[in-house]
Amino acid sequence: MSNARATHLTRRGILAAGGALGLGAVLAACGDDDASKSGGSDAAKAASSGPWTFKDDRGTTVKLDKAPANIVAFTGVAAALFDYGIEVKGVFGPTTTKDSKADVQAGDMDVSKLTVLGNEWGQFNIEKYAGLAPDVLISTMFDAAGTLWYVPEESKDKILKLAPSVGVSVFDVQMPQPLQRMLALAESLGADVKSAKIVEAKKKFETAAERLRKAAKARPEIKVLAGSASQDIFYVSGSNLSIDLEYFKALGVNIVEPSAKALKASGGWFENLSWENVDKYPADVIIMDDRTSTIQPADITEATWKKLPAVKAGQVIARTPEPILSYEKCTPILDKLAEAIENAKKVA
Repeated sequence: MSNARATHLTRRGILAAGGALGLGAVLAACGDDDASKSGGSDAAKAASSGPWTFKDDRGTTVKLDKAPANIVAFTGVAAALFDYGIEVKGVFGPTTTKDSKADVQAGDMDVSKLTVLGNEWGQFNIEKYAGLAPDVLISTMFDAAGTLWYVPEESKDKILKLAPSVGVSVFDVQMPQPLQRMLALAESLGADVKSAKIVEAKKKFETAAERLRKAAKARPEIKVLAGSASQDIFYVSGSNLSIDLEYFKALGVNIVEPSAKALKASGGWFENLSWENVDKYPADVIIMDDRTSTIQPADITEATWKKLPAVKAGQVIARTPEPILSYEKCTPILDKLAEAIENAKKVA
């Protein structure tokens, strides 16, 4: 996997390339399609024809004459809405891989039918966006300032003039909160949140959360390290700020914490380690960033990595730092970690 393109290394750019964990290779393919191929939102069209109002996590209230039909969203948001029966007109953010397959953040969406406004960090085709006649733009937010994720800083003013925007916070909150907010947003857009499918999905999430709580309580000695790999650096994430790690910790999982000084240097997110020092923090289970922008465990060739006790014991699983915010997609995250802790050998 190639190095990340370090042309705009703001903290926001680092988070995009490796999320709240690190800096990896960015996507190179762009799966743009004509607007004529994009799907509409049947659920949204079926929503009330009356006024639509939604107050987002910035405290901004968006008011429209009717529920928006032409929705443009960050890919992960679009994937969550799709799980609730809401389809969007266009997306921006990691959508397709180099071989034109769906990126992990695209969920179950048919990416061949999406109008992709930008597949990489910093990309956003404003002309194509305007051509979609957007009613609303929706994204997540990874800071307290309410910065819309993957909306380029240099062109945000032009973009945000074309349609109102909605932001869902995924900053310094636990997973259930943004899940509830996304469900509320989907309901406002016409989703039947009382359907058997959605009710059952929420129930399964709650069951998985209880399983993880019990596993953590039964195995408090098992240390879990959250890592992300790039060409030259291994990133260790702290439990603060990230919606998944904060929730894991609240459920009792013994998360390995980087030094306070190192966290401060990254704005509180992670510590940078050279591959020579990848063994700095003992861990029994390692959960690795699963996004396409990072090097996956099977592709790590560093000898120091292969010598780690957790790696030698086969106790490495995927971590999803940017979960698709539907109960259906977040349940397996909890179940897999619970299973890893339940079956882990103490190796650290």
